[in-house]
Amino acid sequence: MLKLRSGFFLLLFTISNAAFSQKLDINNFIIKESLLKNSKLAIIAADSLENPLEQINGVYTFTISGFSQSLRFNDGVAVVPLQLERSAFVYIKHQNDQGTHSKLVYVYKKDGSLNPYTVNSMWLVIIPLIIVVIVFLFRKLLILGIIIFLVLIYFNHSSGLGIGTFFETIFDALKRLF
Repeated sequence: MLKLRSGFFLLLFTISNAAFSQKLDINNFIIKESLLKNSKLAIIAADSLENPLEQINGVYTFTISGFSQSLRFNDGVAVVPLQLERSAFVYIKHQNDQGTHSKLVYVYKKDGSLNPYTVNSMWLVIIPLIIVVIVFLFRKLLILGIIIFLVLIYFNHSSGLGIGTFFETIFDALKRLF
């Protein structure tokens, strides 16, 4: 009888321990500069209102500009191990059971500090469409439209936003709309 009771309590303890140790999902995150000011970015787990979630702990997989990274979160904060040498676009994506969560960030580096600015992915669609509409309305601006479009492509590519990442960002934004 004592063995049966102790076995039952052991089973109950194991089940309750497994239930409490489940990982929480990250459905939103904020990008900031690391507190150490070492040219690294910090990812802060947040709720839908951009409030930090300090109960997030453990290892989560993120894709950062096309590279898969396992990031260790402590109290809702993880530091990306890659250092930024210059200003660049950084595309950060996390996938879990609730779906894909991604952000396109332009990180402006000046005097050793990083200033991340979240870019709305719809601007990647709207700006080229505006250029095309202007060129169709005013055919005399065809050369100027082509030059602006090439400068836009060059700026994006030289800042780390390749064609693949460009289209992936647009498709993720369109998925969120529908």
